[in-house]
Amino acid sequence: MRYYFAPMEGLTWYVYRNAHYAVFPGIEKYYTPFIVPSSRRDLRSREFRDIAPENNAAGIPLVPQILTNKWEDFLAGAELIKSLGYEEVNLNLGCPSGTVAAKGKGSGFLGEPEKLEDFFDHVCGTLDMKLSVKTRIGIDSPEEFPRLMEIFNKFPLELLIIHPRTQKDYYRNEPDRSVFREALRESRNPVCYNGDIFTAADMEEFSAQFPQVEDVMIGRGLAADPGLVTYLVSGKRPQKEEIRRFHDMILEGYSQILSGDRNILFRMKELWSYMASLFENSEKTGKKIKKAERLSTYKNAVDELFCSCDLRYKK
Repeated sequence: MRYYFAPMEGLTWYVYRNAHYAVFPGIEKYYTPFIVPSSRRDLRSREFRDIAPENNAAGIPLVPQILTNKWEDFLAGAELIKSLGYEEVNLNLGCPSGTVAAKGKGSGFLGEPEKLEDFFDHVCGTLDMKLSVKTRIGIDSPEEFPRLMEIFNKFPLELLIIHPRTQKDYYRNEPDRSVFREALRESRNPVCYNGDIFTAADMEEFSAQFPQVEDVMIGRGLAADPGLVTYLVSGKRPQKEEIRRFHDMILEGYSQILSGDRNILFRMKELWSYMASLFENSEKTGKKIKKAERLSTYKNAVDELFCSCDLRYKK
């Protein structure tokens, strides 16, 4: 099985990825949070810093992701990405955000199949890189997906990553694995599954249903349990010392590039909004972390959590 770390806006920036790569082996590829290029061939400074080779650990297997519905902008962004040494670029057709979808981007692009096909015509006729796609199964209904699959099948994709929910589902309801099963039968491109893998038991259940699938992308499950894939690959559960090292590397990384306690704490609290559930009886110390307004207070709360709370690994 090949495991991929899904891009998570606001969380999996290069500081986070570098720490994860250093502490938790097993990830085949990390996908960056989306960048939004323009025909002016430039990126916002924050986006450029995130994919700049000098900011990413040597050897980290990284795939930049682009969010756009304009083929000209996509090609301009891909050209810049290639100039930095990358061999693969990913198209975001999965972001369910209402503000993104309303602009016809992310999963919102799925509502315009003719425009989407024209997009791929131009991109695949010009792009000199591997192209992967992360997609949902439609805007309102899974019945939209057969038409989308017709489009995907016309073009050579490195990987078709399917999150079997619609844009309207956001992260509610169960992933529609019946649609995913049909996609496996119909796709001419390699298919990767993404959606609601939070525990080893979830992965076992999925593999029993789809033994032929060799590629799985995990996002929120890894954010909550950063050692999940390490366990799936090696059978070894990371211990508190490794979780602490991971945390401390992230804190140090953000302390070097951000100024002021507030900005650093904003990033670290986002980390704990997922990871607090990994610890038994962490409600009290979790609240202290959440309420901390100074780094000194935050560090004391984190020390208390690691000293007093055991890991809660779900089967």
